[in-house]
Amino acid sequence: TTPLESFLTSVQSTAFQVLGNENGTFDPKYYVDLPLKQDLEVTKSAFVNLSRSNIDKGKFNGFVSEHFDVPGTDLGDYNLSDFANTPEGFLPKVKDASARDFALKIHSLWKGLAKKIKREVVEKPQRHTLLPLPNVVVIPGSRFREVYYWDTYWIIRGLLVSKLYETATSVVGNLIYLVNTYGFVPNGARSYYLNRSQPPLLSESVKAVYAETKNKSLIEEAFPALLKEHSFWSSYRFTVHIRDGHGVKHVLTRYNANLYSPRPESYIVDTDTAKNLGSSKERSKLYHQIATAAESGWDFSSRWMANRLNRTTLVTAYILPVDLNSFLLQASSSMENNIAYFAKLLGKQELQRRFHKHATSRKTAINAVFWNEEMGQYLDYWLVKRNATDIEFKQQKIYSFDKQNQNTDVFPSNFFPLWCGVVRPGDEKVSKLVSSFKKSGLLLAAGVVTSLRETGEQWDYPNAWPNLQHIIIEGFAGTRSVEGLALAEDISQRWLKSNYAEFQRVGKMLEKLDARYCGRSGLGGEYNPQTGFGWSNGVVLSLFEKFGWSTTSKLTC
Repeated sequence: TTPLESFLTSVQSTAFQVLGNENGTFDPKYYVDLPLKQDLEVTKSAFVNLSRSNIDKGKFNGFVSEHFDVPGTDLGDYNLSDFANTPEGFLPKVKDASARDFALKIHSLWKGLAKKIKREVVEKPQRHTLLPLPNVVVIPGSRFREVYYWDTYWIIRGLLVSKLYETATSVVGNLIYLVNTYGFVPNGARSYYLNRSQPPLLSESVKAVYAETKNKSLIEEAFPALLKEHSFWSSYRFTVHIRDGHGVKHVLTRYNANLYSPRPESYIVDTDTAKNLGSSKERSKLYHQIATAAESGWDFSSRWMANRLNRTTLVTAYILPVDLNSFLLQASSSMENNIAYFAKLLGKQELQRRFHKHATSRKTAINAVFWNEEMGQYLDYWLVKRNATDIEFKQQKIYSFDKQNQNTDVFPSNFFPLWCGVVRPGDEKVSKLVSSFKKSGLLLAAGVVTSLRETGEQWDYPNAWPNLQHIIIEGFAGTRSVEGLALAEDISQRWLKSNYAEFQRVGKMLEKLDARYCGRSGLGGEYNPQTGFGWSNGVVLSLFEKFGWSTTSKLTC
């Protein structure tokens, strides 16, 4: 952590001690997002003086007001020059008046989420945890007042539906800038996120924009960054060698954050989680697993826990995830085959052949290690024994496949290879995956639930996340089978109805919903439900574009 981050975590801890957490309203992230009004040494000196007195709420709030600006004030509103209230050619398949009005209201939300990073962030970066970016940013909303990696993909999908092609190109440009600056796309555009990435969807974002704009210069700009990001995920830190039951060696990838201390944005939460562990080594290991779970995007979930109800048993870095490896392949669309596709566009034949080979090898590995014929699903593979009383991870040069190490718990990610092109139309696995999903218990009244276990974690039952819905829907639609298409449209209708009902009730788009009930907010996790909301808007607009909404269908629950 940087000196600024260390100082702000001290402010965060003091804030919690003084202000408390009445009604669960305390947000630790607020305090590491505070922009300094003066340089760090001056502010630290004032804080030391404050600490020498008996600090009450009035004194503390006065200190914060005097020495910090409000989080988010280092961003300014941005006028989208390519915005039109009713874009030409907007959602021609949406015929129903209520559905069309709903879509246009979501379209208008981009104006409030579009921001420009202020000049002082560039001129005095030592006063900000916010990272400077060259272009307009489109944020998720609420407490998430910065760019996030995988959120941005679905934001881009929505911007493209809204015909905001210039804005979408600029947003992709920010991700390219981050790779060129840091060697990878961080979890988010804050200095305290530089210890980890998030699910890698940059090349898919580039491809989505190119599909609409045919702007070859974007490919030329992005290509070096895509190679750099691929090298990042191909490094020793992430790669695992495993020999399957036939003696064939494969290379797969895991999440593995570069942090062994509490996350600054959740310092008080992480230290509380680890407080009962006996040694500093145990706490350090847990902090690493917590940060690695955050890198996965699923923070937090029973998916990553040896004891599904106990966050201190997180072992995310010891798991080969189906979704990460599918994203890295994405044969119809993302990293390895996308780079091959872009190389072909740019006439780089040797690179095209090389990345086509990478993609073919990864597809073989995914089928060899993750596929479970009995369940008809792709399952995460654990590098440790889940039921061991004391899990001790020892890095091996080559692991030997053991079917018992597949995690047979059901998650939407078990079906992500459909979206990522591991399973192609006509493949015999299509009918097995469709049948398995229908029997899985994941599809509830208002969408696809994140897991079948109610743990209190936000990436578990009963929450339904927009990005997971979209991947599942597009995956089944991409099978081109009658059953798959019908299932995709059914899930889409449930999700659109639930978003519409909640929007009618509260006038806002929510980060996540409750899969059990049409039109109800999600719950659980480290913070209260958030509104805005970038990827929620993008998914709804994308689904309206794909499936439309006829005048004979009611949008109500």
